[in-house]
Amino acid sequence: MTGVVDVANAKRRTRNGRIAILGAAIAWSTAGLGQHALEATAATQIAGRAFFAFMFLLGVVGFTERGRAIASLRSLGLSGVIVTVSLAISSGTFLFALNYTSVANVLFFQAAAPMLAALLAWVVMSERIAARTWLAIAVAAVGMSVMVAGSLDAGALAVLLPFVMTTSFAVVIVITRHRQEVSMLPATCASQVLVLVVLAPFISIGSATGSDWTIFLLLGFFQMGLGLTLLTVGARMLPSAEVALLTLLEVVLGPLWVWLAYSERPTATTLVGGAIITIAVIVQATASNDPAPMTAPVLAVPTPDSS
Repeated sequence: MTGVVDVANAKRRTRNGRIAILGAAIAWSTAGLGQHALEATAATQIAGRAFFAFMFLLGVVGFTERGRAIASLRSLGLSGVIVTVSLAISSGTFLFALNYTSVANVLFFQAAAPMLAALLAWVVMSERIAARTWLAIAVAAVGMSVMVAGSLDAGALAVLLPFVMTTSFAVVIVITRHRQEVSMLPATCASQVLVLVVLAPFISIGSATGSDWTIFLLLGFFQMGLGLTLLTVGARMLPSAEVALLTLLEVVLGPLWVWLAYSERPTATTLVGGAIITIAVIVQATASNDPAPMTAPVLAVPTPDSS
């Protein structure tokens, strides 16, 4: 009887994890809608969103940790530091990249996250990837190749910034999965403080209009704050490759919202590639709720007790 209950709980956990990650992808996909309407400088845009994301995440951490936020952050050790820095880099470079290239170009590179996350998880954690997930990744890779074709002529920053964003995002997914016994919400909150500290010398408050502050609040609370909260929750319940794969829904929805709102029309290759990636997401999202097996980590991340 206990075994039946355990299986049911595992399936429920997998289902809830998928719902959380898909919700995060939908929230993140609205970034282009807000950024296109901003008039502030790039550094001010990133800092403004980070400030309100920090306020949202601070409330979530305060509610979930019940006064143990600092202790929880310290208990994460080196893994918490890596997540904090990686999330700061990923969130900062994402909005920064939108100032140099189209929403579609930025998201095309993010489509590489499943491959990077799977590779990192295999190297660091010896995490076994289910055959269905590998199939979905292969389909997504085809879609990514179609979408990226012809989009590399937008300049060096248009390529470098999205690449850095994608790599750091893959690191966050893998470590969150590796330390699934603890919450990464404190580290997620700290990442936005780090963004503010780094960008402080470059912020120009006078460049932000009244409507900019409203957009900063919406981006910080919904697009970043809620998205990161759902990622932190969902990534503890699913294999790294599946998390990265399900977030590809953002790659499809992001350009679609901007197309509908601002007539930033995707090319034919964008539409075809987006359709292929959507198929990959559906393949993975409709898989059975049986949790993928995971072996013990090859490289243990030190904790305060072991350092």
